[in-house]
Amino acid sequence: GAAPTPGAIYRAVADRPLKGQGGMMLRLPDGQTAFLRQGKGLRPGQTMLVQVTGYAEGGKAVPVTHKVLFKSRYAIVTPDAPGLNISRSIRDEDERDRLLEIAHIAMDGSDFGLILRSGCDGADGDEIEEDVMAMRDTAEAVKGADGSDPELLMDGLDPHQLGWREWGEPDQLANHEGSFEDHGVLDAIDALQGAEVRLGSTALYIEPTRALVAVDVNTGGDTSPAAGLKANLACARELPRQLRLRGLGGQITLDLAPLAKKDRKQFVNALRSAFRADSIETALVGWTPLGHYELQRKRERLPLKDCLSR
Repeated sequence: GAAPTPGAIYRAVADRPLKGQGGMMLRLPDGQTAFLRQGKGLRPGQTMLVQVTGYAEGGKAVPVTHKVLFKSRYAIVTPDAPGLNISRSIRDEDERDRLLEIAHIAMDGSDFGLILRSGCDGADGDEIEEDVMAMRDTAEAVKGADGSDPELLMDGLDPHQLGWREWGEPDQLANHEGSFEDHGVLDAIDALQGAEVRLGSTALYIEPTRALVAVDVNTGGDTSPAAGLKANLACARELPRQLRLRGLGGQITLDLAPLAKKDRKQFVNALRSAFRADSIETALVGWTPLGHYELQRKRERLPLKDCLSR
């Protein structure tokens, strides 16, 4: 079958524990396998609901979690976490009260939890209520599904559905034939297939390997005393965007331009600030003995090269 996409929900069957890792290998439909990191207390043959958290690396098991969420444009239904919550980004008290009233109506009689997302701010109340109830119905159907064999219970979203869920109304919509070419999208895709990224005099070289993503930072023709720091700060600001556009995740190792130890904190702060605005979970792991900087990023997107080869 097709590779499981993030967000897909399966009934899986526990297969075998991975000793020393605390995880469990699971069986999915069509002979596919999944890896559950939190496998303590599970026994082989036991069935459970799991949700795909990212794309699998080539030849490896699909990463999954037992914390299943049902996410839509306005709402996240949380079967295992009761309570009604409003996005913290919505700060107006009157708006929060309005949304909380909608939440109580839509979730009346349910033991499931609910989070109303930031997109609810100012949105039509009937649309929000309809969206919440649709997700609630879906969650109840999936949680109530009977069976003992591995089965796909809810598929992940395709790119169009994901865009509708995560993006607001576009400022401008171009859907005519040739619009990619007119807006430079094809040129941008071509550029992303190369390793080099030019940032003024600074150059980044982003090269995925089987084990990790290597990022080399080069000062180019800048020979000033602060050239290394400037190049590394430029890298910090641009890196989240480049990883997102290229669909790269996993272990990422930065081979930075020469950087004094006294400037490391400034670089890390810039990197943390840049990734804080990024939607994909990324852990800043730290410095290696050789002076490289390492990150671990969730594989939430397919690599661009895999998308283009489909």
